[in-house]
Amino acid sequence: MRNRPVRGGTKGWLAAEALAAGLAYGAALCWASVCLVASFRPAGLSAPYWSGIRGLRTDTCGIAAFAVAAVCLGASEFLRLRRRQGVTAPAGPRAPLTTSALLTLAAAETVAILATGLVVYLSVNDVTHPATLGLHATHLADWPTEGTLRAWALFLCACSVTVLRGLLARPAGGRERTASCRACGRILDQELDPHA
Repeated sequence: MRNRPVRGGTKGWLAAEALAAGLAYGAALCWASVCLVASFRPAGLSAPYWSGIRGLRTDTCGIAAFAVAAVCLGASEFLRLRRRQGVTAPAGPRAPLTTSALLTLAAAETVAILATGLVVYLSVNDVTHPATLGLHATHLADWPTEGTLRAWALFLCACSVTVLRGLLARPAGGRERTASCRACGRILDQELDPHA
């Protein structure tokens, strides 16, 4: 395995990034399983998620898992972006992103992923039992309804993708090649025209 530079000189940040990513993945999988129960067996939402913890309702577990996925996915993505920023040189005249820009980028990616999941889940609910779109989305609060939550999630998807595009877009003239790209280009040019 290649030894890669680590921002800050320690592997503690890599461990934190990996832990956050693992927790985000597990929490997202838990939330997805609750979404399947809600879409195809809604009567099971008040039953315990796992018989080992009798007081934890399936729907409550799904809400907690969604929150954990949001926090951990955002944290792991921020740490990944920060690490990558520390070891990769920007292409062209573009300066590295600031910490606040990295936080915004990580948050936008997290919102895009989770809001997309909500739109898909609530759209499946609309197909399997459309009457629930007028009911409250959780047993913890009377607002929002599933239909309102789906509209807000769709709006958040559009906003987060707009932010992502704005932060990641490069001007048309910013396609200068880095030294490694120039070397790859020379090798490719030689392979295409060996007499060049």
